[in-house]
Amino acid sequence: MIKPILIASFFFIFLATHAQQGSNRLPNGFVYVKDIIPHLEVDLPYCGHHNFIGKPIQGYLEPQTILTKKATEALAKVEKELNKNNMGLKIFDAYRPQAAVNHFVKWASEPNDTLGKAEFYPTEDKRFLFKRGYIASKSGHSRGSTVDLTIIILDSKKEIDMGSPFDFLGEISGHSYTKLSAQQLKNRKTLKSVMEKYGFRAYSKEWWHYTLNNEPFKDTYFDFPVQ
Repeated sequence: MIKPILIASFFFIFLATHAQQGSNRLPNGFVYVKDIIPHLEVDLPYCGHHNFIGKPIQGYLEPQTILTKKATEALAKVEKELNKNNMGLKIFDAYRPQAAVNHFVKWASEPNDTLGKAEFYPTEDKRFLFKRGYIASKSGHSRGSTVDLTIIILDSKKEIDMGSPFDFLGEISGHSYTKLSAQQLKNRKTLKSVMEKYGFRAYSKEWWHYTLNNEPFKDTYFDFPVQ
């Protein structure tokens, strides 16, 4: 008969090996965000059809959130501070492979492909999304230290009102847009203030988009899949 202690030993060796295999999928310096912030809320629309293209995005094989370890550790500090006030973070997108960016570029070149226009860019002509700064052929997300996110109330998991939804491509999503309610402006300021406090900088056209100031791979654009 195999002794229980021996069975337990084999079990823990199996778990450790499985965990190591999972981490080996990622380049050095990258982590799965939920390994460090386990209670983080995640909603990754690029893994499905509910996004501005209206189809799953190339390179997103599984609904995983990946960032550099440095960015994740900074984000954990943001989460900890928000938790003190019954708030937390929800991530919409983190690391984004270059294949996904290429998918965006290809989509932008096809004027008749407008599945998501009514919901995500009703006032914009998709031919000018590059010129207006909503899409780029190189994305900070591919460097691994840029994240799209919002604030939620912990008890209800409900997003606070930011005045426009994630990935709404229009003037209303910019930080300089002021035709919002006092509460919406306050909510955006809350997110911006806490993100900047822990070393992130905002992107002017998107209230949800933040990049770590001292990102470790500032000149490298990765293309490993999200899985």
